[in-house]
Amino acid sequence: MSMAVFSRAISAFVLLLLYNFSEAREILVGGNADGWKIPSTQSESLNQWAGNSRFVVGDSLVWKYDSGKDSVLQVNKEDYMNCNTSKPIEEYKDGNTKVKLDRSGPFYFISGAEGHCDKGQKLVVVVLSSRRGYTGISPTPSPVEFEGPAVAPTSSGTSLQGGLMVALWVFAFGIF
Repeated sequence: MSMAVFSRAISAFVLLLLYNFSEAREILVGGNADGWKIPSTQSESLNQWAGNSRFVVGDSLVWKYDSGKDSVLQVNKEDYMNCNTSKPIEEYKDGNTKVKLDRSGPFYFISGAEGHCDKGQKLVVVVLSSRRGYTGISPTPSPVEFEGPAVAPTSSGTSLQGGLMVALWVFAFGIF
């Protein structure tokens, strides 16, 4: 491999890394438009979904719901555990809620509709400070600390990343 090709390959790799580290995402809660609801089974739990996802500072969670029948409350850990709706940190009622994850650590959300949280309509996500330290091994939450798994999401933007990879390989190696 010539030095010029090697240099272009390194440049392409660095560009890809910078792209991945700076990419903020909007993540639909539950992965679909009707995800914010009382789960019918434990495997349908939003914490089950969150456990298969990765969240980093700068990402935003998006909820879609009927604003006449439900709401989203951001609460502290104790109110999450007890389904206490009386003193939320934030209350959202617009039916199309977007919350920016602006710090690392856990975020707790419960339904504001009476009885919904007690039936499992709640979510905790753990936000990582950046993608840089991610090793592919999810931290294991303590069962006392969280109800259900709540670790971080992988990007669903694979088609865009795949296209970017092809473009970078073309740039680096002049193929195609």
